[in-house]
Amino acid sequence: MSSESDADDEYVHTPGDERDIGADVGPITTEPEGVGRRGWVLVAALIVSVLVIPGIIYAYPYAAGSFGLTFYGTYLLLPLIPAVLLGVLAVWSLGVVGETE
Repeated sequence: MSSESDADDEYVHTPGDERDIGADVGPITTEPEGVGRRGWVLVAALIVSVLVIPGIIYAYPYAAGSFGLTFYGTYLLLPLIPAVLLGVLAVWSLGVVGETE
């Protein structure tokens, strides 16, 4: 059914052939490992927002009294710190991502 001439027309891959060296390989890009500077800023902001500020509110409810705030003022002001911090961080990260694209 198949003659010898039909077999010669088919492509047979030979390893090390000059035509395929580097043909499938695109540009090699190395991505930095780890979270980078932006990632560590985010981690620090989350630690402050989730652990430090609530810990201050729990352990030292009158801590902001040294700045002239009342007990109720402390409970209003200290939760605003993580809210503002995370809001500023979100805007900053959007700006940084826009610059890299």
